[in-house]
Amino acid sequence: MSDQSESIGYAAAMTELDSILRELDDDQLDIDRLGDLVERAAVLISTCRDRLDSARFRVTELVEALDPAGPAS
Repeated sequence: MSDQSESIGYAAAMTELDSILRELDDDQLDIDRLGDLVERAAVLISTCRDRLDSARFRVTELVEALDPAGPAS
C-alpha cells in the first residue's frame, strides 16, 4: 500500500471511491484511464477494509475490558 493510501482516512477513501464509481459509470470514460481507476479503487477498498478491521478489533477489546466477568464463552 502506498504512503498516500496509508494516510487517508476512511471517510476520505469512501469519498474518493464514490468519485471513482461515478467516473466509471460515465459512458465517455477514456479506456486508457480505466486500469488506473480500477487499481486505485482496489487500493482504497483494501484501506477501508483494514480500517474497519482495526476499528472492530478496538471496539471488541474495549467492550471486553468493560465486562468484569471477562469475555463470553
